[in-house]
Amino acid sequence: MKKYYLMAPGPTPVPANVLLAMAQPMIHHRTPEYEALWIEVHAGLKRLFQTTTDVIPVTSSGTGAMEAAVVNTLSAGDTALVVRAGKFGERWEEICRAHGVTTVPLVAPFGATVSAERVAAALAGHPGARAVLMQHSESSTGVLHDVRGVAAVTRGSAAILVVDAVSSLAIADLAMDAWGVDVVVAGSQKGLMLPPGLAFCAVGPRAWERVATARLPRYYFDLAAERQWLARGEPHFTPAVAIMVGLREVLRMLEQEGLDNVFRRHERLARATRAGVEALGLSLFARAAPSPALTAAVAPAGVDSEQILRRYATSHNITIAGGQGEMKGRVFRLGHMGYVADYDVLTAVAALEQVLHELGQPVDFGAGVRAVQKVFVEAA
Repeated sequence: MKKYYLMAPGPTPVPANVLLAMAQPMIHHRTPEYEALWIEVHAGLKRLFQTTTDVIPVTSSGTGAMEAAVVNTLSAGDTALVVRAGKFGERWEEICRAHGVTTVPLVAPFGATVSAERVAAALAGHPGARAVLMQHSESSTGVLHDVRGVAAVTRGSAAILVVDAVSSLAIADLAMDAWGVDVVVAGSQKGLMLPPGLAFCAVGPRAWERVATARLPRYYFDLAAERQWLARGEPHFTPAVAIMVGLREVLRMLEQEGLDNVFRRHERLARATRAGVEALGLSLFARAAPSPALTAAVAPAGVDSEQILRRYATSHNITIAGGQGEMKGRVFRLGHMGYVADYDVLTAVAALEQVLHELGQPVDFGAGVRAVQKVFVEAA
């Protein structure tokens, strides 16, 4: 029997106490019991998003929250600037195109980023732009984008800033109010250590003004209607009740650890993973600031990265992720977000040494593990 490890960049492992909380008898979503649950969860979500505004839950994947952000703040024919440096930047474009929103792509090679200066120049060249859409952590490439810098240049413009934080919430610092971000969307299955199925839209004052004038059709993703229902302590539609119960447990865990400590823990795990990968002679795919959520590594010359995924799975019972789109076959990705600790990273890097050996690559056994341990000792 082989113990199973989930080391992909989402979904991520769910803590046992959260699983037990979700296994409690089901409650109805229009009862005082659910209202009490929502009051506690909503207050915790505001602290997690670092905002005083409403955080609206949506029963969907993170992509549903992305679409909700577009259809609630934009109208057909509006122009949006899109930071496109990975598969999820491309997703912003695809959502806009589906709804008749014109996009101006700010393109960078996968693995790179788009500077705040480029965004400022694009805003100057397109003064009618209504929004800037971007990722915080681009999980397809392992890059962390400069949301704080971009927010500084959008605050004085007519464009609102909409940020996908699906793979950065509860992983990397994103101070929504302090930085001046207008909309933040996220999902349950990454840093929040929950099953997939719950997403969130945190909507700031400037964005709520847009909601009042946006004319794209919406029904299930009508955030203004949802906000009115939640003010009464109940959801508009049937929510993911069990995941919401688990979320209460997660928020308690995060608050006990302290948000700054959560960010430091993820950065430490990320630095250790990157050190282990590089000690084995592999290159990191991220050429810009690397994300603390995951490490994207380039496969050795002549090796299809899908072989690395298969070896992890069949030889070691570990699930990791491969490259997406143009990166398929070139990149493999190790997740270290959410319910992940030191020995999970050591296991993933030790397995990488064996996987490379199984694929006929020269390996200095122990080099990756030593590099990981050195980071852990120095950062203790």
